[in-house]
Order: sequence, then structure tokens, then C-alpha cells
Amino acid sequence: MTLPKTGTYTEPMTPRRLLVGVLVVSALAGVWSRHLGAQAIQKSLYVSVVDSAGLPVADLGPSDFMVREDNVAREVLSVRPAEEPMQIALLVDTSQVARNDISFMRSALAPFVTALTNPNESGAKNQIALIGFGERPTVLTEYTSNPAELQKGIDRIWPQTGSGPYFVDAVFEAVEAFKKREATRPVIVAIVAEGRELSYRQYDQVLEPLRASTAPLYALMVGTPFTSVSTEARNREMVLDKGTTDTGGRRDQLLAPSALGDRLSLLAKQLLHQYKVTYARPQSLIPPDRVTVAAAKPGLTARGTLVKDQQGRK
Repeated sequence: MTLPKTGTYTEPMTPRRLLVGVLVVSALAGVWSRHLGAQAIQKSLYVSVVDSAGLPVADLGPSDFMVREDNVAREVLSVRPAEEPMQIALLVDTSQVARNDISFMRSALAPFVTALTNPNESGAKNQIALIGFGERPTVLTEYTSNPAELQKGIDRIWPQTGSGPYFVDAVFEAVEAFKKREATRPVIVAIVAEGRELSYRQYDQVLEPLRASTAPLYALMVGTPFTSVSTEARNREMVLDKGTTDTGGRRDQLLAPSALGDRLSLLAKQLLHQYKVTYARPQSLIPPDRVTVAAAKPGLTARGTLVKDQQGRK
């Protein structure tokens, strides 16, 4: 029997076989690409980047940010200005302790709320609620973008005679209000006079809901730092310490209330010039314990807060 001549495995591939090989490789590459895409999800942070003077830094891109989850570097996919409207709980100390600071607060708050309620480039407006926390936390103005309504609340800021501050309780109630409103970009700004604390809640009852809300806490402490061994003072100190650092906020010490105007003006600029930084996270049943963001360029400071998805997850 005579067998037809066949080529060995070293024989050059015919054009048809080459085409089939290319198609197979391309198909496999597409499947692998889709497989990789299915293994990663996108997450975002709202990030402030400031220079040594605290001023926001403009025109940054993906290469200017470093994102880590549990100290593992993640790929930054995109960076754009954060245009989503904020829901800002503005907590103001109206206790007897703050009686000498009230006039400075009132004069500093007017330009602060005006700056934050102006429409941004997309036409969106932030909303602000004004809440006093002398005695029990009290809403002075409900969430609104109307500066005139907020000014009415500012005019209601007076020290309550014989009252004490309930700062920790005010933070907790602000977080509860965010949850009821389904706030998508919550922020807490608190002006606190140094002195005693009378809140009933423990710090651990407040810190976890605060972290879960994704609201950064910015605390402006007015006066000489107050030291006390009371349980209430310890609870306040823990909320001020962990509540600001863990949420991407900041704690500032102002020795004189006359510094409030400049500091609130600077904070308004920082809040109005944030970035939305999107990065890739591998699929996992267990979310990371800690997400951090840093600026790649020396001399710059980045602080970030995770963005909730449509299901309210971080």
C-alpha cells in the first residue's frame, strides 16, 4: 500500500492554517480579557489634594495618585473633578462653653455656606444643614441649597445659658440622618469649643456608623486644648481622633476664634476642588479593612473617602 506523502511538524504552515491559528489565538485572548475583566471591579474615592499651605492642587491625573488596599497597590484607572453634590452636616457648638466664640462663628459661617451652595460647573448645588449641639442636638436649618435659609439658621446661633456640649451625640445623629436621606456624598463639618463634653454615647457606638456612612469628619477645635479624665471627655477625644483620620477628614486646632474665617474659607476651597479617583479592585468575598490614597508627588497631601455604589456599599 502506498500512503500519501505527509508533512512533518516542522513543515511551514499554509496560509489557511495560519489564518485559523490567528483566529483561535484572538478568540482565546478575548476570552482571557473578559475573564480578567470579570475578576476586577471598579471602586472610587473622593480625594482632596493640598500643598504645604493647604491649598488645593489642580490638573492631576492617574499617575499622580497611589491607592492601596490593606497595603496592596491598586491600579488607578481614571481621575476627574468630583462634581456630585455634597450633603453637609454643619455642627456648631451652641453651649455655654462657646459663649465667647459665637459672634466669630456667625460672621465666619455666612461666606462659608455661600461658597458651598453656589452651583458648580455642571449646575449641581450642595446642600447644608445647620445643627447646634448645646444641650441636645437641634436642627437650626434643614438641608437646603438656599443661602438665605441658611442665614436664618446662622442668626439663631446663640449660646444656651447653663448648657453643655453634646458633640458626640451630634455626630451620631448626623450619621443617622444621612442614612435616612440616603445621602450619596455626606460630609460633616464641626466647630467645637474646647471644654467639657456631656454626650451619653460611647465612642465605639459612633465610630463604626461614621465609617460606614463614608462621611469625612472635619473638626475645628476652638481654644486651648482641654484635658479631662472624665469618660465623656475620653469619648469625645476618641471620636475627634479616629473619626477624622479614619474617614479622610481633618482635625484643626484654632487657639483663637478670630481664625475661624480664614480656616473655613480654606476648607471650602478644599471641599469644592476634590477629585473622583477610580481604581481597580480584584473580586473578593472579603472587602479590605483599609483603603488609603496618597499623592505621588512629594510635598502634596492627599486625603480620601470611599464612594458608595448604588447599593450603598463601599
